[in-house]
Amino acid sequence: MPTKVTIVNNGAIRIEGDIILQDSEGNTYGLGGRGVISLCRCGLAENKPFCDGAHGRGGFNSLCKARDLPPPKPKL
Repeated sequence: MPTKVTIVNNGAIRIEGDIILQDSEGNTYGLGGRGVISLCRCGLAENKPFCDGAHGRGGFNSLCKARDLPPPKPKL
């Protein structure tokens, strides 16, 4: 089953599936066996990168509709 990523309107990025989450140094976050996590998108969470609901208290607004990206530009 592929990993599913959902951009929640006015909220977090929800990831479902077989998840390996690493920091910029390649260290893996311990997810305690979770198959669903939510990542902060508003920058207000105290437990970054995880969402703690601060977007609701902070008035974060962002509606993201699905769209197609253009093909990548060729590398020269």
